[in-house]
Amino acid sequence: MIKVINPGFYSSIQDLGRFGSQNFGVPISGSMDQCSADIANKIIGNNSIEALIELTMTGCSLKFEIDTEIAITGSDMSPKLNELSVDMYSVIEVKNGDTLSFGRIKYGFRTYIAFRGGINSEKVMESKSMYVGLTKNFKINKNDEIYLNDSKPSLNKKYKASMNKLTLSDEIECYKGPEYSKLTTQNKDKLLSTQFSISNNHNRMGYVLNQKIKNTIKPIITSHVMPGTVQLTPGGDIIILMRDSQTTGGYPRILQLTDRAIDFVAQKGTSSLIKFLIKN
Repeated sequence: MIKVINPGFYSSIQDLGRFGSQNFGVPISGSMDQCSADIANKIIGNNSIEALIELTMTGCSLKFEIDTEIAITGSDMSPKLNELSVDMYSVIEVKNGDTLSFGRIKYGFRTYIAFRGGINSEKVMESKSMYVGLTKNFKINKNDEIYLNDSKPSLNKKYKASMNKLTLSDEIECYKGPEYSKLTTQNKDKLLSTQFSISNNHNRMGYVLNQKIKNTIKPIITSHVMPGTVQLTPGGDIIILMRDSQTTGGYPRILQLTDRAIDFVAQKGTSSLIKFLIKN
């Protein structure tokens, strides 16, 4: 068992996401930076489907009452085991009585902690991803007890040796959205030439950008949206939908981010810069 001493700003249990329930209005959810989460599981020898902990902006503090191994990837939040710094992107042996904590964030915005065997927690609609109103809790709380699966996979030493640190990019690759063609030539040019910045209005549901584009597109019938859909509101705000996004929306869908681009955006916080790049 692992006890949560300090949950940090926003820490939650996530996996690959909740698929096949979007017709009920249920978001996909899952790890915001899927690449970093996948690497954490692979380093520790887990299957990619195993649930892990996602930290947002600040770290947490965990007290271990079990011997296990962990891997930490994504944002560098200065991880420490018993107050001694530990390496990210590597297998970390943890003993009963050890405490994992984090310090100053050096780069990125979200960190992932994978535990050997994966987390044994509540599964709703075939996923352990926490989501408000669907799972019992939408984030980890102080004094929560986290249990691990009994399965003990073999550590993947070869995969560990090939790991690189978190890749950050301001260039966000995307495809033209269904309503992109309805933008004026001037707005298309502005959309692709502007260096946008992330506003302070950002979370797991979506990121609102600071800079606006005049919306001359007529309202559309409520239509399908998904993580990575870029919407343009009547007021000219640009919204990038993220992993907890709604399943339908009535704003024009001007762009659609690639999966890797969603990962890049997930590692950005307030005032971070991005520039859209349409993929041919």
